[in-house]
Amino acid sequence: MSGLGDRVPLDLVAYERQVLSGGCFICSFLAGEAGFEHELLLDDGAHVAFLSRYPTLAGYTLVVPRRHVEDVVRDLTPEDYLSLQAVVHRVARAVGEVVRPERTYLLSLGSMQGNAHVHWHVAPLPPGVPYERQQYHALMAENGVLPCTPEQFAELGARIRAVLAHD
Repeated sequence: MSGLGDRVPLDLVAYERQVLSGGCFICSFLAGEAGFEHELLLDDGAHVAFLSRYPTLAGYTLVVPRRHVEDVVRDLTPEDYLSLQAVVHRVARAVGEVVRPERTYLLSLGSMQGNAHVHWHVAPLPPGVPYERQQYHALMAENGVLPCTPEQFAELGARIRAVLAHD
C-alpha cells in the first residue's frame, strides 16, 4: 500500500447497492458476521477502530462508538462526543506514526440512507501528493482504492496496534 498512484477501480454500483440494501456494516462487523471482516486496531469497550476495507490512502482508518448511534450531535452527550474524539486523536496519532503522512484528514461521513452508524474517518495523506489530488480527490473512492491483500492489512494493523500498545 503506497501513495495515490496505485489505485484500482471500485465497483461503485455494487458498493452502493450493498450499502443501501444491507444492514449496518459496523454492527455487522462488531457482531462477527461473515463478509464484514475488517482489520481491528483498537477496542476499548466503548469505541472501536479498524482499517477501511476500501482505502483511498494507506492507513485509512475508521473510528466508531461501539453502540449504534446515527447522529453525532443528537445521539451523543458532550461527554460521549469528547470521549470519542479522544479515541479519534489517539488512533490518528498512531496511524501517523506508522505511515508518516503530510497531513491527516479527520471527518465524519455517512448517511441516514446507508452507513448511518456514526463513524470518523482518519485519512492520512502521504507526502508529495500534488495539490490537485489532495483533499476531496484523495478521499473519493470514485478515483479508485488501494489494492490491499489480507496480509498487507494484517501487517499494517500489527504496526499500528504496536504503537497504540505503547502510548
